[in-house]
Amino acid sequence: MVGLIFCLRYFVENPTVSDGKFASIDEQIGIRFHEVPCSKDYTSAEKQKFKGCIPEICGRAVMDNVISKDEAEGLLRIAKSGLAMGGSSGGASILDLHSGALSHQDKFINIYSVLKSENSNLFLEEDFKTYARIREKIQLTISNEFGIPRDKLYLTYPTFFSRMTTAAAKTMHDEYWHPHVDKETYGTFHYTSLLYLSTHGKDFTGGRFTFIDKDTNKTIEPKLGRLSFFTSGSENRHFVEKLQSGIRYAATVSFTCDKNSAIKDPQLIDKLK
Repeated sequence: MVGLIFCLRYFVENPTVSDGKFASIDEQIGIRFHEVPCSKDYTSAEKQKFKGCIPEICGRAVMDNVISKDEAEGLLRIAKSGLAMGGSSGGASILDLHSGALSHQDKFINIYSVLKSENSNLFLEEDFKTYARIREKIQLTISNEFGIPRDKLYLTYPTFFSRMTTAAAKTMHDEYWHPHVDKETYGTFHYTSLLYLSTHGKDFTGGRFTFIDKDTNKTIEPKLGRLSFFTSGSENRHFVEKLQSGIRYAATVSFTCDKNSAIKDPQLIDKLK
């Protein structure tokens, strides 16, 4: 029945997905869901161990009404502030508020160590409350749309902000444009979400997100506050188009069915002890 509901909703709300554009910036999308056959990445042992959470229906979705503009702008401010403390020498930088990992030239540093050494008040407790509130909204949305009990789905690592520019790649970490499968790259992933914090055609060109399908690739044009999410197996192999101009910000928020791979929301007071 859940699969039937998904299929009906998809064909009613997304009649032209075969043209290759899954979501454009000109649209305001309530829910657009595209069901795809699940890959064999989800083993029988995994399905048994994490029964009720491992996807029985696989697919990808876009929603523009989960995160408000104010929330997205607040998260963008956090991302910009943190990433300004470092930055890759190539075109891709990340900031992970959970581990503190921050791109810096051709390596990573710990942003909390830097803030403590400089006695900086870059982040506020309210920033971390905003982050946690948005994470909870995303988690509930994925639970609802895939029919997963909320208590069976866990935030996992890595969950991070990304900043992409047109700078030439200096290390393999800068080469964000290669096709990949999240479940292969990050073994903990079962569901992936992306919250876009900048807008295609306004803040940057290029940088579109593309699912690789047998018939026609399906492309998402990022815009501020747009949420996309999908099952993390090879049914959703994807890549990000090379940036042509501007700066692209986004947040990757990842989820697992494995409680042993769960992480908690970061707490500023703990990070700066």
